[in-house]
Amino acid sequence: MNIFLFDVDGTLTPSRGLIDPVFKDFFLDFCDSKYVCLVTGSDYSKTLEQLGEEILSKVEIVFNCSGNDIIKSGKNIYTSSWTLPHDVKIWLETELASSPFSIRSGNHIEQRSGSVNFSVVGRNASAFQRSEYVEYDETTKERESISNRFNELFPTLQACVGGETGIDIFEKGKDKSQIVKHFSDKDKLYFFGDKMMPGGNDYPLGNLITQRKLGDVFAIKDWKHTYKILNILSVMKVI
Repeated sequence: MNIFLFDVDGTLTPSRGLIDPVFKDFFLDFCDSKYVCLVTGSDYSKTLEQLGEEILSKVEIVFNCSGNDIIKSGKNIYTSSWTLPHDVKIWLETELASSPFSIRSGNHIEQRSGSVNFSVVGRNASAFQRSEYVEYDETTKERESISNRFNELFPTLQACVGGETGIDIFEKGKDKSQIVKHFSDKDKLYFFGDKMMPGGNDYPLGNLITQRKLGDVFAIKDWKHTYKILNILSVMKVI
């Protein structure tokens, strides 16, 4: 069976935004004829906000929090109980306090099911505040630096750059690549994600699919790129 796996933020939607109405209609039709799963670092409530109930009711499985919270056919079938250790929280708070970036919007350390999202600018940031941090991070590579130092200091945990402003943190090996165990060796996986570079939160799954020759991986620039590729593949009858 062909399995279509999609990251959400930056792949199906603008970062932290809602899915485009025209693309939504296309994607709903796509879900009618394909086995579609979502693989996102966000929690279910945020995924619902971005994509809407209609899409979530049509996809087969929603792997939230990098696969640490799983909804199948509308029912929760697994939720990790892992929470952030106190010493790690103190370290992140120190990083937050020492960042040269001055804007603080609140909700900087967000506990999710089996994972944590850390953001210097904060999850409550406005669109303008987020754009300011994106520009700053592109120049300084702050998130990449924090993630690298985190992974050296806490070898049993894992930090990956996710979305535009955050870092996803979870137990080592509990990244997006863990979802592969839910499919058979006979399945062909097509994975679309915008953070496929080493250190990005789509990289572990994309790399595993490539290394084990489980299917095809598409490094996405934005949701428009996803839309374009799906249209091309459909016209060429590749999928």
